[in-house]
Amino acid sequence: MFSRQSASRGPGSPDVLGFYDAPTGSCQYLVSCPATGQAALIDVVQEFDPQSASTRHDAAQWALAEAERRGLTLAWILDTHPHADHLMASAWLKERTGAPNGIGEKVREIAALWEGIYHLPGGFAPGRDFDRLFADGERFRLGELEVRVMLSPGHTLGSVTYVIGDAAFVHDTFMQPDVGTSRADFPGGSSGQLYDSLMAILALPDQTRLFVGHDYGTATREEAEWESTVAEQKARNAHLGGGTPRADFVALRDSRDATLPLPDRMLFALQANLRAGRLPEPEADGRSYFKIPANYFAPPAAD
Repeated sequence: MFSRQSASRGPGSPDVLGFYDAPTGSCQYLVSCPATGQAALIDVVQEFDPQSASTRHDAAQWALAEAERRGLTLAWILDTHPHADHLMASAWLKERTGAPNGIGEKVREIAALWEGIYHLPGGFAPGRDFDRLFADGERFRLGELEVRVMLSPGHTLGSVTYVIGDAAFVHDTFMQPDVGTSRADFPGGSSGQLYDSLMAILALPDQTRLFVGHDYGTATREEAEWESTVAEQKARNAHLGGGTPRADFVALRDSRDATLPLPDRMLFALQANLRAGRLPEPEADGRSYFKIPANYFAPPAAD
């Protein structure tokens, strides 16, 4: 597993271990309080092969083993939003550890939207599958560290950022400064809301460490990266650096998003992730089956 440590800077600052899922470009995190050893896992991937529709839990197993090796106690299983490009491991981790899992409260609205897309009335019950549905501004503890929840819509209507001391887990808002920002064209997404969320994150102190949800490298940078600071994003972000006006950002983001294909796991992923990563309920033969809407989504615009 490719991983990289970002050490605590002192009292009130967490240790952060980032680890990477290459097939989906997903950045996952083991965050811990140095004083108490209490830890949270954020946005952990459940591996999925879209050709065979088979699942594994390699990253989740690695993360639990790493937490044990470091003498950490898992206190929280957190996701920033129902991911479109990978299945989440939240339910699997909860079953094996007993730690509570959480996500933003607007997952209820996302679930209602996708119940219509999948034609599954009443098919999702976030209050059943997640122990905590966090409101904007809600605070809770990770050992001696305070965790603050920021509603950060745009990529989805219910995405949240977790601010833990001097670290912020900003999911699919920012990408690394040399890449820019994340797409905002999924159902319920909004480039205008994304811009507002980005500005709210940039209002954090300049030294705040920002940990992104995805990285795919660039033409000149092959190795994945996931950490920057507020100051670095203000100065060098490819879409916002130097102070891009809202209207210019929206035009840039919308034109780029119109050319992007859907993630190859998306129509599978939302059915599981709105259940915290549980597969659809088994049918009479004991197997789970995905329901895929035909001709709902249009292909990307031609170049």
